[in-house]
Order: sequence, then C-alpha cells, then structure tokens
Amino acid sequence: MIPRSAISRRMISRSFPLSGLASLVLVSLIAMISFSTASAQKALPNNLTKRVVADYGYWSKYQTPAYGAPQIPYRMLTHINHAGVSFDNTGTLSVPSGAGNEFLEPELNNLAHAKGVKVLLLLGGDFTGLEASGEVQTLVDNLAAFETEHHYDGVDIDWEYPVTTGDRNFMVELAQKLRESNHDYVLSIDAAPWGGYGYNLKDLPLYLDYVNIMMYDCAGPWTAHGQLNSAIFWDHRDPAPYECQPGGSVDDAATIFLKKMSGAKLNMGTPFYGYYYHNINEEFGLCPNSAFTPDGECDNTVTTGNYGPNFKPWINAKGWETIYDPVALVPYMLRVDGGHGYITYDDAFSTYYRVWYSDWQRDLGGTFMWSLDADYDGHSQDLLVAMYNASLKPAN
Repeated sequence: MIPRSAISRRMISRSFPLSGLASLVLVSLIAMISFSTASAQKALPNNLTKRVVADYGYWSKYQTPAYGAPQIPYRMLTHINHAGVSFDNTGTLSVPSGAGNEFLEPELNNLAHAKGVKVLLLLGGDFTGLEASGEVQTLVDNLAAFETEHHYDGVDIDWEYPVTTGDRNFMVELAQKLRESNHDYVLSIDAAPWGGYGYNLKDLPLYLDYVNIMMYDCAGPWTAHGQLNSAIFWDHRDPAPYECQPGGSVDDAATIFLKKMSGAKLNMGTPFYGYYYHNINEEFGLCPNSAFTPDGECDNTVTTGNYGPNFKPWINAKGWETIYDPVALVPYMLRVDGGHGYITYDDAFSTYYRVWYSDWQRDLGGTFMWSLDADYDGHSQDLLVAMYNASLKPAN
C-alpha cells in the first residue's frame, strides 16, 4: 500500500454527457444487472453468511515456510484474490512464469472450487497509462480470455490510488466494461480507508459486488511517529493524527464508507503483518532520525514483519512484552528492559474483535486480509482461525 503522503493532488477533468432519456434507460438497465449480480452473491460457502476474502500472493509458495495451494484452509474462506498479475498501458497482461516464479497454480483453483470458494485475479498495473492510451477494452478482452482458460471467477481491482477526475471516471468505465464482459464475474476494488474523491461510490456499486477497505498501513516508514498499524477505534492520545486520519481506525473508515454506500457491499481489511520501529521505545514515540531525514519521516528505521514467522514467537518472550492500547483495542510490543524497539501488530484477539465489530456491529458484508500466508508459522494460522470464527453468525 502506498503511503498517504505520496498521493498526488492534481486534477484532470473528463465528462461523459448523456441525454436525460438515455441516462434513465442506462441507469435502469444497470440497476437490473446490479440486482441480479448481488442476488447471485448472497449464497456463501462454508456455513458463512459474511464474506471472508483472502489476498493470496503467488510468491508465498516459494518463501519459508512455504505457503501454497496445499496449505490453504479453504473451509474458512468465501473468496481468494490471487495476486501477481499486472498489465501495461496497452492492456497487455504480465503473468509471472518460470522456475521459482510461476503464477499459475491450477491446484489452487481446483481445490477452492471444490469447497465453493471463488478465485479472483487481484489485478494491479498501469491504470493511468491505460487511461491515457484508451486501450481499456483490450485489457478487458485479455482478462476474459485468461479467466476462461484458467478458470477464474472475477477480478479484484487494486489501484493505489485514483485521485483525479479522470481517474474517478476511468475506474467506473473499467468496472462497467468488466461487468458487461461477464455478468457472472465477482468484481471488487481495493479502496483507501479515507475514501477519497477518486472513488465514485455512487456509480461503482452498480457494477461491483463489493469494495475492500484497506484498513492498514497507518504505521510504516512513511510516518514520523510509532503509529498503530490498524486501530479499531481512534486513540485521541495520538500526537500526530494527520499521519492516519481521515479513516485512521476501523470505526472511522466504516463511518466514511457507510455514508456513501450499503454496508452489504463493504469488506473491512485486517492485517496479518505489522511494523517494527527500531529506534523508539514507546507507543506514538517520535523517531529521532525524522529530524534530519529528507522527508521528515522514520524511513529505513522501520521494517515490516509477518505475524506467524516473525512476531508470534516474540509475544511475551525473548525480551519483549505485549501491551494493549485500551482505546484502539490492538496490541503492541515493547522491550522489557526499556530499550529501543516498538512493534505494532495484530494478534488473535484484535483480529477477532475487528472482524466481529465490522460484521455484526457495523453490519458490513464481510472482511478481508492482507495476506493469507502472513500468519502461517509452518503449522497453524491463529489469525485466520480468529477471523473465521468471528465471521460465523452469532447464536443470538
């Protein structure tokens, strides 16, 4: 995810005029298509009534511990976004291949479909270049051919981030053309937690099945303070709210999006990873090097780590202790001896509560995570289990 400070503020205008009658007819047809698609998505597998969407990067099967199609617990999921395919400004797909870099994994699609789980292409690429070239139909046609040949069920659009009027209109155009190419597609986008002008949340839901809210990366090397990666509620003790707000917590992000679209078409994000600030020793601490870095931020004194292989072994062990922010309801780690080191991450409790709150208190349609492999320690997936359990319909 690109840091919020890197977002461009330039504005480019583009319009699509329609006559009043044509507009009315078009909206009516779109509504019929949208209703049909939404109805088709109501039935979910694995005893779930809320979506559990997994972002799965093809590269994880080559890492240690290896995590690929055989390791995925399909019974806990409704959808998988298979990440790794991109495109250029001509609409040509780029599909990784070769020894140690193979994207295609037929076993993934076969095992998922056997459990009723849909598999989507998580699609990144040169969106602004495609917007300028006008080759959007080429991309749509190439995606349709690829999805048919390799048995995919739809597309998750990962554009980080649309900001201009041109971007805003182009995203709607792309979603519309994808929907027209296959009314059975599952279509989604990944959206920044602050919403933003680039997302036309009035028209996009006409074509999309749902929107994934990327509620993470408040922390990272792009901050000057030791932020929480994904607060559930905003802690007003934070001395630098501008690094995260608007949309700096699950509660805040849900409120932003619910003002613009139905909760049934929203998934809240939950991270299976976190950040290690190496030169501070308290929550919200100021990185001392930020006083002289070119961008005034922590930069390379912050590293990322996954829950399963990196942070789980340190929980209240190896000189670390876990503390809970009493307002944000998420954990962080500090060194027992008071030395430098601050880690913001999520454990099974915060993951469960984030999902439960999103699904059953804010009545969103589901949740998703980045990324499916990140809580795997070679034996278990604590965060995924918590996510699945919180997604099950409460008894009362």
